[in-house]
Amino acid sequence: MFKENKRLTATDTLIGQGTQIEGKLTSEAGIRIEGEYRGDIECSGDVIIGECGIAKSNIKARDIIIAGKVFGEIVTKGRLTITASGQLHGNVTAHTLLIQDGGTFNGSCRMERAQEAKARPAADGEQAQQQAKEADIKEKAKQAV
Repeated sequence: MFKENKRLTATDTLIGQGTQIEGKLTSEAGIRIEGEYRGDIECSGDVIIGECGIAKSNIKARDIIIAGKVFGEIVTKGRLTITASGQLHGNVTAHTLLIQDGGTFNGSCRMERAQEAKARPAADGEQAQQQAKEADIKEKAKQAV
């Protein structure tokens, strides 16, 4: 009689200026922080730390924009942007990193591209096939003698 339509809406989560939250935040949609947040963030969408925002967090998201302050580890499969007013104190794993003039980044960065990660096993496989062919040729040469 009733159909169960469960749709993921693109509702964004906003932590407003003057708000302080502590805990673990998991979201399918985008998140914008203008207040203060302490705890881990896992987001399938984008995370924006506004100019007034402070995050003492490990953040994992698709794309991340930092215009405020972040203290913690960042992991993104997309782009990390640190604006002119942004500050990041922590390590980064990202596909793309953009730091605007005036932005601050203190930490280390590891850039990973999905295509390179997929290409490595293929290259290793091709190398193994080449070695197997060379071994077959040597074996046939020994049998011929």
